[in-house]
Amino acid sequence: MSAVGSAQDFQPLDSGLVPRFAGAASFMRLPIATPDQVDIAIVGVPFDGGATNRTGARHGPREIRNQSSLVRRVHHVTGLSPFDRVRAADCGDAPVNPLDVAASLVGIEAFFARIYEANARPLTAGGDHLVTLPILRSLAKKGPVGLIHFDAHSDTYDSFFGNRYNHGTPFRRAVEERLLDPRRMIQIGLRGAISDASNFDFARAAGVRIVFIEEFAELGPATVMSEARTLVGDQPVYVSFDIDVLDPSIASGTGTPEIGGITSREAQTMIRLLDGLDIVGADLVEVSPPLDPTGVTALTGATMLFELLCVMAGGPKAEICRTTTR
Repeated sequence: MSAVGSAQDFQPLDSGLVPRFAGAASFMRLPIATPDQVDIAIVGVPFDGGATNRTGARHGPREIRNQSSLVRRVHHVTGLSPFDRVRAADCGDAPVNPLDVAASLVGIEAFFARIYEANARPLTAGGDHLVTLPILRSLAKKGPVGLIHFDAHSDTYDSFFGNRYNHGTPFRRAVEERLLDPRRMIQIGLRGAISDASNFDFARAAGVRIVFIEEFAELGPATVMSEARTLVGDQPVYVSFDIDVLDPSIASGTGTPEIGGITSREAQTMIRLLDGLDIVGADLVEVSPPLDPTGVTALTGATMLFELLCVMAGGPKAEICRTTTR
């Protein structure tokens, strides 16, 4: 473990003592801490300066925190609590400048570099998908990592409006910067009309495995994830979950919805099949609360973060703490 103290010191508020609508809003009602105190740093990146059309993802981390008050301690399938296995806490938000994309990328990278240097792993709530680029810049210090990417879009385009840094380009930049190994990348759930037939040429030429929604529907979650596990192997891998991989009937609060997506149950199944991988970090991005006043999209995002936390807590870097479960 990365710091002094047991997981018992980093437990969510007990909903039997403090109602879920009371207390400070933090991710999963966890304590506020610094990266050197935890094994998994749950953080927000309230930035949507990379959005090319509908904005609002800058409000994602705050509303996901709010909705995560509904997340309970124990996973109903495994019967285990991630909070008993690792120390996880809310480590705040990365600094951003809503009027300066370049400055924001620098500030986000520096923030995550501190998490990396503290030997903690980040679990991030975005923000638009551009935020993944500076996160990868901070994590891929020892060489490129693999990627399991759930999304309706490839995000390997070269530019939009003459700008090379936006939420449609992070994974192209990451491959070019040797942050990602494209031969250990898989993108799951892609769909929707595209602006040009060449949109996927870069990813295909680089060796990225693309699973369009039609192939996903034919193969099913278990087969797709078996291939994903084989592809990334036992080497370090990053997991990026864009909420728009879900059908908009389930998660309408996102900037670039595409009909015909996967269900939340299929997403949970696939995330659970990440268990045991060497996950160096993960994110959940593109939740735009203003586009879904019901709060269901943010609740779905919070639930997927909990699923990601559970597999990160059970992976090879997790050291199980001997604690008493309440």
